[in-house]
Amino acid sequence: MDDNIIENKIANSGLITLSLEDYYPKGERKHLDIAPWLYEGIMLREKDFRASVKSHDWSQYQDCYVWVGCSEDAIIPQWAYMLLSSSLAAFAKKVVYGHREQLETVLMDEAIQQADLSELADQRVIIKGCGDLPIPPHAYVSLVSRLQPIAKSIMYGEACSTVPIYKKK
Repeated sequence: MDDNIIENKIANSGLITLSLEDYYPKGERKHLDIAPWLYEGIMLREKDFRASVKSHDWSQYQDCYVWVGCSEDAIIPQWAYMLLSSSLAAFAKKVVYGHREQLETVLMDEAIQQADLSELADQRVIIKGCGDLPIPPHAYVSLVSRLQPIAKSIMYGEACSTVPIYKKK
C-alpha cells in the first residue's frame, strides 16, 4: 500500500448526509399585515375593511408565500383573515396565518411529507445541522419522524462530529 495516498474515511463510511436546505421551497416570502386597515389602529370596521380588501393590489403576491397577521394588539375577527386568504388564493402559492416561522414550518413540513426518501432505506443518515436558510426546528422533528421507520441509523451534525439520534435494533 502506498503511504502517500490519503484515504477519505468519511466518503467510504457509507454515511449519507441529508441537508434540509435541499427541501427548502424556493420563492419569495411576503407579510400581509392587517394593521394598516384598522380603524384608528385598534379595531376593524367591516365596511371599510371590505373596501380596502377590494381595492388592494393583490398581484404583488403573485407566486409568493404569504403569512398574514396583525402587528397591532387588536381583536380581529376570524372572518377577516379568511377574507384575506380568499383574496390571496388566486395569486399566492401558499397563505398561512401567524408569523414567518409558522409559514416556514408549514412549507418545510409539506416538503418533507412529499419527499421521496426511499433511497434512504436501511442507510446510515446524517441530518446536517448548519446552513444559510431559516430552517424551523419542527422540520428536524418532522424529518426524523419520516426517516425513523426506514433508516438504519439517524445522526445529527457533520460527518466528522455527529450526535446519535436513532439506531435500528
